[in-house]
Amino acid sequence: MPTRLTNFFLRTLREDPADAEVTSHKLLVRAGYIRRQAPGIFAWLPLGLRVKAKIERIVREEMTAAGAHEVHFPALLPREPYELTNRWTEYGDALFRLQDRKGADYLLAPTHEESFTLLVKDLYSSYKDLPLTIFQIQDKYRDEARPRAGLLRGREFTMKDAYSFDVSDEGLDASYQAQRDAYERIFTRLGLEYVIVQADAGAMGGSKSEEFLHPTPVGEDTFVRSAGGYAANVEAFTTVVPDPIPFDGLPAPVVVDSPNTPTIQTLVDLANAEVPRPDGRDWTAADTLKNVVLALTQLDGSRELVVVGVPGDREVEMKRVEVAFAPAEVEPATEAYFAKHPGLVKGYIGPWSEDGPVLGEESATGIRYLLDPRVVDGTEWITGANVDQKHVFGLVAGRDFVADGTVEASDVRDGDPAPDGSGPVEIARGMEIGHVFQLGRKYAEALGLKVLDENGKLATVTMGSYGIGVTRILAIIAELNNDEKGLVWPAAVAPFDVHVLATGKDQAAFDAAERIVAELEESGREVLYDDRPKLSPGVKFADAELIGVPKIVIAGRGVAEGVVELWDRASGDRVQLPIDGVVAALDAD
Repeated sequence: MPTRLTNFFLRTLREDPADAEVTSHKLLVRAGYIRRQAPGIFAWLPLGLRVKAKIERIVREEMTAAGAHEVHFPALLPREPYELTNRWTEYGDALFRLQDRKGADYLLAPTHEESFTLLVKDLYSSYKDLPLTIFQIQDKYRDEARPRAGLLRGREFTMKDAYSFDVSDEGLDASYQAQRDAYERIFTRLGLEYVIVQADAGAMGGSKSEEFLHPTPVGEDTFVRSAGGYAANVEAFTTVVPDPIPFDGLPAPVVVDSPNTPTIQTLVDLANAEVPRPDGRDWTAADTLKNVVLALTQLDGSRELVVVGVPGDREVEMKRVEVAFAPAEVEPATEAYFAKHPGLVKGYIGPWSEDGPVLGEESATGIRYLLDPRVVDGTEWITGANVDQKHVFGLVAGRDFVADGTVEASDVRDGDPAPDGSGPVEIARGMEIGHVFQLGRKYAEALGLKVLDENGKLATVTMGSYGIGVTRILAIIAELNNDEKGLVWPAAVAPFDVHVLATGKDQAAFDAAERIVAELEESGREVLYDDRPKLSPGVKFADAELIGVPKIVIAGRGVAEGVVELWDRASGDRVQLPIDGVVAALDAD
């Protein structure tokens, strides 16, 4: 049966919603696909559900082809399994927590690793049962601090999550590759460009981790790639460490009065004006060592200050810092922290003191000091002397100061060398559409998932995790496929195959449209039929453009001459066809 607009639950809007920031959000609301319920939470209307179902069908087909079996878990889960894996705490404020009437703790699942693991533990006990891959398409919940951009970042969203279970690491490699290959087929069928990048596993844990990113200027993820094939999120990028430099014979460090130089630029200006280099070149920010104080809050609530030293021409990148210090929360130290640590002279902090102890030693400030990997032994620096209005010149790493360790904290830039030697990288923006992890044995060990191996001994199962953001993908497809009039869905995910319009007041147009609709239905196509009487052609055209079905058939004044129009929404082309020639024209397209 065709879907008739006279009794279809749809209301289009002519104005953008006030809270919409991106195109997909505006058009999906205006065209009647979704409706806001609360920040980051949306109701799905019939058109939206149809597109969502098309995406889910493609995902299911490829998951099944890869040997995965579908299950379905509840979204409401008990606290105890998440306590065993420590994620009840690790997820922090992002977790929706609640209690039942008896005071028992529950959560709205952000992911389902624990549930999958316990299900397999409950049912399987032998290596003969493995390998196994199971998946679900289910809603997830995360208390985003700033839900924005409609479906691109919400508090409730639909994901496909799959989990593989193997006895050996070699088995995990094979399962991982099968899922990775399936993802490539899924995104190709959806018409989405993607880049596979190395990624950080975050709260999921595990070892190998890769993201599928769709390159787009509006993406919230920054990644790097080289012409030689390297690609990684900035959080996962590792710095190429220079070779140490011999420092025998270098002069001792010199403390210089440097009034009113709390910034790198003011310091460089003073250095060039008052302390010229012996080799004649100008000092630059790259010759300075910037020391940034960060405050860490651990899961148990304890707090710690840490000082990070980076070359002065670099900035501390908070995303990279958050990964480096996870699961602790990280923020720049405030004035209150400086007030509690008078040894930290703001604007003049350094790893060395003329009086002896270096930063980080218990006899000095007791504050942990970490360095950018580029600061290798033998490099010389201008940096703070830990005295107000004074800096030290010629401070040599490895001779005059040492750190408590290194940290990947500084920003990544165009031209930085790729760690695999494949050349310089370039910076790009992207939107995550899928993520695959080799979880290893983290969850199996925490939850006791073991099977008997070939020798009759208990072996801990190794796992993989594979996620696709279904509703995010829907929004990205909408973001990519639109024009100034509305949505323009690709055929693979469009809510209907054909949108038929009967226009004008002549009953003959409606009779012709009914005939065409019947023929289209008989050919196996899904049809949206605008049979609304007494509406102007302009209103019907505007709704058709906004809704975005890729093929539109117009039965109007031309019916008197035996013709209708076939309108290609993507190209804008319109051609006249005999009334009985629509199906043949679509078959030939």
